[in-house]
Amino acid sequence: MTVLAQGADVGNPLLNISIFVLFVIVTMTIVIRASRTTKKASDFYTGGGQFSGPQNGFAIAGDYLSAASFLGIAGAIAIYGYDGFLYSIGFLVAWLVALLLVAELLRNTGRFTMADVLSFRLKQRPVRMAAALSTLAVSLFYLLAQMAGAGGLVALLLDIHGKAGQAVVVAIVGALMIAYVLIGGMKGTTYVQMVKAVLLIAGAAIMFFLVLFAVRGNFSTLLAQAQTAISGSSNAAVANTDILAPGAKYGISSMSKLDFISLGIALVLGTAGLPHVLMRFYTVPTAKEARRSVTWAIGLIGAFYLFTLVLGYGAAKMVGPDAILAAPGKENAAAPLLAFELGGTLFLAIISAVAFATILAVVAGLAITASASFAHDIYASVIKHGKASEEEQVRVSRITVVVIGIVSIVLGILAMGQNIAFLVALAFAVAASANLPTLLYSLFWKRFNTTGALFSIYGGLISCLALIVFSPAVSGSASSMFPGVDFSWFPLSNPGIVSIPLAFVLGIVGTYIGGRRAESAEKRAEMEVRSLTGVGVEKAVSH
Repeated sequence: MTVLAQGADVGNPLLNISIFVLFVIVTMTIVIRASRTTKKASDFYTGGGQFSGPQNGFAIAGDYLSAASFLGIAGAIAIYGYDGFLYSIGFLVAWLVALLLVAELLRNTGRFTMADVLSFRLKQRPVRMAAALSTLAVSLFYLLAQMAGAGGLVALLLDIHGKAGQAVVVAIVGALMIAYVLIGGMKGTTYVQMVKAVLLIAGAAIMFFLVLFAVRGNFSTLLAQAQTAISGSSNAAVANTDILAPGAKYGISSMSKLDFISLGIALVLGTAGLPHVLMRFYTVPTAKEARRSVTWAIGLIGAFYLFTLVLGYGAAKMVGPDAILAAPGKENAAAPLLAFELGGTLFLAIISAVAFATILAVVAGLAITASASFAHDIYASVIKHGKASEEEQVRVSRITVVVIGIVSIVLGILAMGQNIAFLVALAFAVAASANLPTLLYSLFWKRFNTTGALFSIYGGLISCLALIVFSPAVSGSASSMFPGVDFSWFPLSNPGIVSIPLAFVLGIVGTYIGGRRAESAEKRAEMEVRSLTGVGVEKAVSH
């Protein structure tokens, strides 16, 4: 504990890097083997639709349980207690929205990307362009969070305290991400996500049982000791925190409470609009397997989020808030530091390698989603008017991966030090604002037209991004991305409470402005039958 409190070396940097390298070699071997069967565009984008429900369920869990889930949430609970657990609740409940409203219908209607669904019965080029831009925006926000998490995690393990050293780490993660996607496509990425999901959930489960063993299975004792550790902090603001009651982070003022509601809305509605999660439904052969994959994913993800509650309070008790906040990565260091307390140097290295793998798998999934959207929707459908060959699409997709990797590295360096659960919540807000209203209207509202889709996508995307830029998340506070300047005028850190309802309203307004110039009635009828039955989709069966 004294070692941690002084912010000195944690574990053995040589052992940490050795296990990192071992994991990269193993996963790269998997990716290279998968690349041998990647022949067509469908193989590169969706793995040829050949994965079973349970396999895809593990891959979805691997895609969804990001660095935010493991590092950010554990840290938020360790410092803020009850309020930090909102992230776990929001991320989990969001799956019910995804399962009930979009999972099966989306899989039945599209082929490769979310834009396939949005443009099915609307004008192809403008809607595909809008959907692709929103996909790129969400993917970049999510990538930014993962890159920031990678920088903080590896800086902790290798005892890198300087910004320059952390920036190099972020660049290395970006380079590895580019390599995974270029070599393996969706097949390689899916296998890596399955392996990573097993390792992450198993690692969290071991830590969960070790923490409970330390308090003899008495959860009440754990809570009481965590509160005692918080009260003993040398940081006055932290010492006055009641981590067993709401309000530690979102309760000081009415504006903070509003921010709390805004965050909750973004978390619950965001998953159903996340392009990289939605794209996973295209990797299964039938609608039945799509349903099975979501059922498996909910079970795995639900168990993991229950573990985070114990991990967070365990970190508060066993590591202490001062040691957590003094470490590189701050709150994001809580889970690795807890692993060090529970199992020493080797356990820390293993858990950290799993966290590192988590980041690599998620960024690979994000990169392939963003690149597929650009190549399939913008290049093939808008620029080439649907006349691009599959080889051209895959080539453009690979180039896009490199560009996205470079951009995400730069953004990740800017975001270092932020709580990554908070950064991911911003990505959820963008997804819920730009994508979810248009998806639901396309699937369920017969009158919905192209004008409504463009109003909803662009209105939700622009309003959400603008409010984020002018919020305390970017400037004006000590925890901002740019703490030295202040150009914030929007008081909430998460804009979901404004931008999400606005996007729904704009979809209605745009539809009525577009008038009764209804889109193709035949296409609308085909979409309805196809989304509900799966008839007409490759390898689909009717249920």
